[in-house]
Order: sequence, then structure tokens, then C-alpha cells
Amino acid sequence: MPQLPLQTESTLTDRYQTTVPSVVRKALHLGKKDKIKFTVELNGSVTLSRAEQSDADPALNAFLEFLGNDMQAHPENIQTLSAEMKQKVDELIQDVDINLDAPLNDEDD
Repeated sequence: MPQLPLQTESTLTDRYQTTVPSVVRKALHLGKKDKIKFTVELNGSVTLSRAEQSDADPALNAFLEFLGNDMQAHPENIQTLSAEMKQKVDELIQDVDINLDAPLNDEDD
């Protein structure tokens, strides 16, 4: 393990992008697709840290909140799934094989 404090440099590209140096990635336990957070202090210094991971999907959460509010406001619109509709759904998914435990491909992330 490297001695702390540790200093390293990285260069900005023409598009203001940079690579997080490997020693920083290792120190923060960063992997592909992880998020990082920049905190700019009043004195001009900047702290780079690992961003807290959130599984929350703001679009999905907003939709579910809308749906929940609508169900509470209009419970008379809630209907059971008919046998005919269930049969149609079953027919649509009969040849679909899903393994929820399988890892995602890189392009699926």
C-alpha cells in the first residue's frame, strides 16, 4: 500500500477530459462505470472522492409515485387482470428465456 498523502497528476485533453490515475482508482476502489464526486472548497482546492452509489432511478421513482397517487385518488379504476388478458401475456412471453442472475454485457450497463 502506498504511503499517504499521495500526489499524482493527470492531463486534460482538448475536450477537458482526463484519466483518473491508477493509484487514485485503487485508493478509492473505483471500477468501470463507478461515479466520482468533485468538491470545490472555498479556498479553491478540489477534493475527488468516490460518489455514493444509488440504485434509485429518478424516472422510475417519479412514475411509481404518480401511479401510487393515481391509485389512491381513483381506486375505482383498478381492475383485476382478466383470464383473456393473462392468456395473451402468457403467449407473448412463452419463448422468452430470462436468467435474472446472469451478468450484464458491457453494452447492457
